[in-house]
Amino acid sequence: MPVKHVISDMDGVIYRGKSLIPGAKEFISGLISSNTKFLFLTNNSEQTPLDLARKLERLGVKGIQESNFITSAMATATFLHNQRPAGTVFVVGGGGLISELYKAGFSVSEHKPDYVVVGKTASFNFEMLKKAISLIMDGAKFIGTNPDVIDPMENGFEPACGSLLAAIEIASGKKPYIVGKPNSLMMTIALNQLGVVANETVMIGDRMDTDIVAGMEAGMKTCLVLSGVSTKDTIDEFPYKPDYICENVGEIDLSRMD
Repeated sequence: MPVKHVISDMDGVIYRGKSLIPGAKEFISGLISSNTKFLFLTNNSEQTPLDLARKLERLGVKGIQESNFITSAMATATFLHNQRPAGTVFVVGGGGLISELYKAGFSVSEHKPDYVVVGKTASFNFEMLKKAISLIMDGAKFIGTNPDVIDPMENGFEPACGSLLAAIEIASGKKPYIVGKPNSLMMTIALNQLGVVANETVMIGDRMDTDIVAGMEAGMKTCLVLSGVSTKDTIDEFPYKPDYICENVGEIDLSRMD
């Protein structure tokens, strides 16, 4: 089936840190002008869809709406609401994650919470680590928004959610349940929101271990861009391959994907 719709990661695909990746502006403008259905599916849990839309606008990308985003914070809040409505959480994470949990009806508590929810945050410290470990060992369920160990920045990489999860897992002896990519839950939410079928959709991402495997397992075409984490040298480390490989999104031509 020809590709008609696009689901794309953001970090390492559209931008690195505060810098737009070459070709990204033109790629998004092309999606909008051609009325292509598209969605940004990001493991970023720090920012809200409004934050992300405004970030793209500051970078010169126009026409993006809040409805064009699904974050791992949104998926995590939806999952937990379905599991235990109006539950309690202890949060290691940024404002975007806390906001989505509040909107889903959760209250934040350090007293015997139902869940310890961990997302990326620059404010992570020893006291957070100590409290999270204590609560998990006391019975709170351990939830991670995503498994990404590093995120691409303008001049390299920085620690991401997976790094925080690893520290808590080692100390507590408990493994987290991870909601974000490559969990198929994120892909199902995205396809349902767009109202499209998997075999007419391409998943664009910069990570073999999250974006590409998630798209493949959901039945979508996959396109790896080499502007983020994965490189040509690391592709062979995995037992699966992307359908397409491009240096960046500026090289992507949907009309040639079938």
